Amino acid sequence: MGCSKWRPAFNFGHLKAQSKLSVFFTMIILFTYLFYCLNGYCDSLSRPVYDQQNNPLNRIILNDRQEASPEQLCACNASPTSFVREQLSDLSNSDVPSNNISIANTFGSKKFPQAIIIGVKKGGTRALLEFLRIHPDVRAVGAEPHFFDRFYDKGLEWYRNLMPRTLEGQITMEKTPSYFITKEAPRRLFSMSRHTKLIVVVRDPVTRAVSDYTQTLSKSPGLPSFQNLAFLNATTGLIDTSWSAIRISIYAKHLENWLRFFPLSRFLFVSGERLVTDPAGEMGRVQDFLGLKRVVTDKHFYFNQTKGFPCLKKPEGSSRPRCLGKSKGRPHPQISSEVLLRLRDFYRPFNFKFYQMTSLNFGWN
Repeated sequence: MGCSKWRPAFNFGHLKAQSKLSVFFTMIILFTYLFYCLNGYCDSLSRPVYDQQNNPLNRIILNDRQEASPEQLCACNASPTSFVREQLSDLSNSDVPSNNISIANTFGSKKFPQAIIIGVKKGGTRALLEFLRIHPDVRAVGAEPHFFDRFYDKGLEWYRNLMPRTLEGQITMEKTPSYFITKEAPRRLFSMSRHTKLIVVVRDPVTRAVSDYTQTLSKSPGLPSFQNLAFLNATTGLIDTSWSAIRISIYAKHLENWLRFFPLSRFLFVSGERLVTDPAGEMGRVQDFLGLKRVVTDKHFYFNQTKGFPCLKKPEGSSRPRCLGKSKGRPHPQISSEVLLRLRDFYRPFNFKFYQMTSLNFGWN
């Protein structure tokens, strides 16, 4: 009778002891799990196959960019990708050297450009750069850096920080057409790298000069007429070679300066005319010169009758095709045939010399 009174109390105490033991072991397991997670053990665990296959970040890392380019990575809406994009953006604006940041090693690094479009103004350089940016192995600066002509005193590290991050197998590019006519640019660029590939987009010198004038006129409507600026003396027909629109088109003179530092083999001369009439063919030459697979082909282009030059077909996921801005394809002012003929006579010997120097005949005469 006395024992039966104590049995419930005894059972209650036994259960209480078991509960304490269970809590104790659960806490040990939780602390052990947290310890390994904090030390990176969890990151080494294999992820579900579904997650690895569908995460765009994993596809790019595991397949070494074969399935997606950095542009495609940035276009994704998945949250891991958004996180990476934010991290890369923060790194781009950071003053901390990239070799101290582990994510920089995974998602590329900033390098000096291996190829530069050095000229010429109003030759078709913007079109060429936009066409090249379709290629998944080309990463280019959008704005013109003007490092070798205007901002050289800022130093090479400043210049490199302007460049986009590139992965292994990609090339870095930039475009600044004024390099071609800048006396100091060849020496400065050579001191950075003698192996840089140089692209020069050239166009009929007279047409280029008129296009140059048209652009300036759009910004300064009160500009004197083309004829008044082109001739020192309209009666004698003496050309004013100090006017930049005329001077830039003397290609042979500028090329001589560059050949003092770089061999002809480092140059590719792109026809501005063929870039309009046969963009795929000219882009094939450019891709070969850069050592790239011919990815940009005729399937990427269509001719815009309104603008008078080719545009890029509508990219996947976009509502409209990509054409160059309103500043491209402006109608030229009316210039008398006599003025144009005098200019052609002026440029003829320079053109022939340029043909000889490049072993190319652009057919401007």
